[in-house]
Amino acid sequence: MSPRVLNAAIARATGEDVREIRRRGFSIVNPSARFDPEPDQRPHQVIDWDWVDRNRNVAVVDQRFG
Repeated sequence: MSPRVLNAAIARATGEDVREIRRRGFSIVNPSARFDPEPDQRPHQVIDWDWVDRNRNVAVVDQRFG
């Protein structure tokens, strides 16, 4: 797909002028390239609730089974 065809398709889909789309600089990126134009160096904001639950529920008295 050429840049001209891509810009025209985006302009049709968004209702923007083709010149505005061209100014913003859209392009096709290979998904396997793992390219991130704005890399985020912060750690992911994810909570492992299983880990939290395992560490929160600590027995007061050690129970031995068997």
